[in-house]
Amino acid sequence: MTILDYVSIQRRSLRVLATGQVLGGLGMGAAFSLGSLLTAEVGGSPAYAGLSATMSTLGTALFAIPLARLAGRVGRRYALATGGTIGLIGAIMVIVAASANSLPFLLFGMLVLGAGGAVNLQTRFAAADLAKPETRARDLSLVVWATTIGVVAGPNLVGPGDALGETLGLPPLTGAFALAAIAQLFAAILYLTSLRPDPLLVARQRQVSEGAVQAPAKKGFGAALKILAATPVAAVAVFALAMSHATMVAVMAMTPVHLALHGVIIPLIGLTISLHTAGMYAFSPIFGWLADRWGRTTVILLGQAILLASLLVNFSAPDSVPAVTVALVLLGLGWSAATVASSALLTESVEPQDRTTVQGFSDTVMSLAGAGGGALAGLVLAAVGYGLLNIWTISLVVLVVIAVLSLGWRTKHHATA
Repeated sequence: MTILDYVSIQRRSLRVLATGQVLGGLGMGAAFSLGSLLTAEVGGSPAYAGLSATMSTLGTALFAIPLARLAGRVGRRYALATGGTIGLIGAIMVIVAASANSLPFLLFGMLVLGAGGAVNLQTRFAAADLAKPETRARDLSLVVWATTIGVVAGPNLVGPGDALGETLGLPPLTGAFALAAIAQLFAAILYLTSLRPDPLLVARQRQVSEGAVQAPAKKGFGAALKILAATPVAAVAVFALAMSHATMVAVMAMTPVHLALHGVIIPLIGLTISLHTAGMYAFSPIFGWLADRWGRTTVILLGQAILLASLLVNFSAPDSVPAVTVALVLLGLGWSAATVASSALLTESVEPQDRTTVQGFSDTVMSLAGAGGGALAGLVLAAVGYGLLNIWTISLVVLVVIAVLSLGWRTKHHATA
């Protein structure tokens, strides 16, 4: 193939991946916006409400490595389509569980539905498979940006979802999950039929045609740990992804609870979270461009600086809704900068044949860190309050800064080579 052929395949892949992200975001956004309410309804107590998000996050962690290994064997196309199909099954299981009024089966369905989150994470790495080094972060960020459409529009489909559920005779609050099932189905079909040629397989063929000698791929959890132990740059990238995600989830998950306890009306809480979500995704192309221009580690540190600013604003004025809103927007922006730059750094710091193994491990660690951050944040909030929760979370930001600086500025070579 010529250079123009590779460029054409990459552009087509980005279009397909971005469209798939929109579909996935629509489905997951509609479903998760009602997940906590449905869980509380079936469980008979508000105490169960948080379990839906916990189980879906654990599901994302559970499916990340198997889907990444599948991609390593047969390509991104089949892995993403398989993840979408599993998400479809999870949405159906949630509807059946609600019909049977079974909380354990409902939570299991949310766990399976978490596969959609694993697909969401894997698509950003798929965008980097054929990307040129000088535009890798930008290409990756464009796919992340496409998530904006889904996560913003998804919650607004709750009304149509309820109407669909009534038409189909489904239990209350499950119509959104019917929409999630439909969206996951279309996303799976899109990946299977349109992600051709497969960007990961083409990238491997390109390396062979250019005379690159590839060692056998290392697979499994243990192999990923050994690769990271031998590649400090990749290890720091994984650490930055995990800690930045834990920081974001810890504060974001507790903010609605904090605002509700202070009598803030639900629509205003929803607006705050929507602006936070926009900060997470809408500006990712800017951070991708900066990561390509300034270097990956520089933008990771920029992300930590923004996260620090967010936490300090929240600490200084925890009872001010405008201040908390500004802090939540900054929280999303910091997460975006760190995630885009760290993902690009991870991809290019690992040998091509080992990338899917390490990427799957990274997505699992990232999801588990988010789940752990959210769980610990609840305990901290109860013990010391929302303001001091932000001070406690600063420790995660400091750890990332220390890890990045420990690499030395030689990391800049990896970012621009």
